[in-house]
Amino acid sequence: MRSLHFALAAAAMIASTAFASPTDPKAGAEYSVLAAPQPAQVAGKKVEVIEFFAYHCPWCNMVEPYVAAWALKHKDDVVLKRIAYPFRGPTDAEAHLWVTLEAMGKADEMGPKVFRANHVEHAQLNTDERILDWVGKKSGMDKAKFVEFWNSFGVLTKLKRLPQLVANYKIDSTPSFVVDGRLMTTPSMIGAANPGMERQAPEAAMTTLDSLVAKVIKEKGYGAAPVAAAAPAKTVKK
Repeated sequence: MRSLHFALAAAAMIASTAFASPTDPKAGAEYSVLAAPQPAQVAGKKVEVIEFFAYHCPWCNMVEPYVAAWALKHKDDVVLKRIAYPFRGPTDAEAHLWVTLEAMGKADEMGPKVFRANHVEHAQLNTDERILDWVGKKSGMDKAKFVEFWNSFGVLTKLKRLPQLVANYKIDSTPSFVVDGRLMTTPSMIGAANPGMERQAPEAAMTTLDSLVAKVIKEKGYGAAPVAAAAPAKTVKK
C-alpha cells in the first residue's frame, strides 16, 4: 500500500467541491470519474462494484468486515468483485494467493483468515514460501489441492494479466472501489473531502458506495434505489 500521507495529500488537491458529503458525494471530492471507463461485466439489473485490495494493506484489513456486511445488504442490486492488487507485478505472491483461492471457490471463505494471519498473527504472507507453509500448517486447506491450483495454467495466466487490469482502471493504491466501471472512490479521498471524518472512514466509504450505487441505478432506470446506510460492523483486531 502506498503511503497514506501521499494518498491523503493527493486527494486533498482534488477535494475542492463545496458541500462534500458521503451521502451526496461529488465528483472531484468523494469520488473521481475514470477518463477511460471500463465495461461493467454483470448480468441483469445489477451494479458492478470492484474492490481493489491487498492482504497486507492495513486499510483493507480495517474495511474488510464493513465491505462484507455491505455486500450482504446489497446482494439483490450489486455484484461485488474483489481483485488483489499485484504490487510486485505478475509474480506478486499475495495476488497469486488470491487468484488461487478464487479459482478454488474459496476467496470469500478464506479472505478473513488471510487478513487475520497477516494483521493479527503477523505471518507476513508475502512470499511463495511463507504462503505455502501457512497453507499446509494453519489454513485448514488441503495443501496438495491448493498447490495443484497454484501451479495451474489458468491461475498463472490470470496472475500475469492482473497488472494490465489494474492499469486499465488507473488504480494506484488500496483499497480502491470502482462502481459501474467508471466511478472510483477510496477511504482516503472521502476523508480528505470531509475533514474530521477520518476515524469514521470505513462507515463513510460504505455510505459513499451506497450513494454511488443509487446514482447508477437511477441513471440506468433500474427502479427504486437503496437508501439505507451500511450497518456498522466490528473491525478486525490488530
